[in-house]
Amino acid sequence: MARAIPRRAPEPSMDPVALFTLQLLNALSLSALLFFIALGLTLIFGIMRVINFAHGAIYMLGAYVGVTTQTLTGSFALSLVLAPLAAALLGLAFERSALTRLYAREHSAFLLVTFGLALALTEAIRLAWGPDPRQAELPAALAGIVFVLDEPFPVYRLVLIGAGAAAALALWLLLHRTRLGLLMRAASQNAAMTAALGNDVAAVRAAVFALACGLAALGGALAAPLFTAYIGLGTSVIIDAFVIVMIGGMGSFVGTAVGSLLVGFAQTFGNFYFPELALGATYALMIAVLLLRPGGLFGREE
Repeated sequence: MARAIPRRAPEPSMDPVALFTLQLLNALSLSALLFFIALGLTLIFGIMRVINFAHGAIYMLGAYVGVTTQTLTGSFALSLVLAPLAAALLGLAFERSALTRLYAREHSAFLLVTFGLALALTEAIRLAWGPDPRQAELPAALAGIVFVLDEPFPVYRLVLIGAGAAAALALWLLLHRTRLGLLMRAASQNAAMTAALGNDVAAVRAAVFALACGLAALGGALAAPLFTAYIGLGTSVIIDAFVIVMIGGMGSFVGTAVGSLLVGFAQTFGNFYFPELALGATYALMIAVLLLRPGGLFGREE
């Protein structure tokens, strides 16, 4: 995935305040896309204690399914439904058929199995869609611009900011205002006790994994009109996702949101002002945080 959302080159005479504001909005829209994949990753770890190396491949699957759905039906909205649904069903089947057999084993078993899924899914996408990159077209309603401080800014990037904020609010409400969220938090703290109280921990784990995969695929479908879907996209985004959760703290919802913002801002402003150092700045930020707080900003050392 590109390190920053493509932008129109600024005019030399652009007002500095307007320029900064546009870059701020670019950073927020990139952070929103990063949030979708990192949120799923941290949900799986926080509740199931599983590090899912296949999460980037799920994101890539969402991008390809989104592009194909829009190409066949002409409906961008439908692509935002079918892509996460397909990924959620795949995640559910994988969790029930493979992960459920490993919960009593060492964590290294999860690493190997999810890494194997990433390889298999990447090859399946190559066979199904071929090696050529694909890109979706924005619907006319979202392809326009608005003026921010008299400067044009794409409407779709504002939509991405809204989508990220809506996802954060929805997940917070799910975790803290619903019975399912209560069971998720209980299972993350003590799965054996939660099961002893008569709750179906297996169903909770399956729901968490399916939800996380659906969120990653939704992020891929949302990114498809901006970034080219290509073989290897999953490898690129999973690196960003791991950087985010390491900065914010593995398993922390708030940490994922903050980490997404920090990485999004570092990549956007770094690419604009210091393009040669942008990638290094992201990793320097991660190292600095881990030196000060080895468990991440909102995580716990284990």
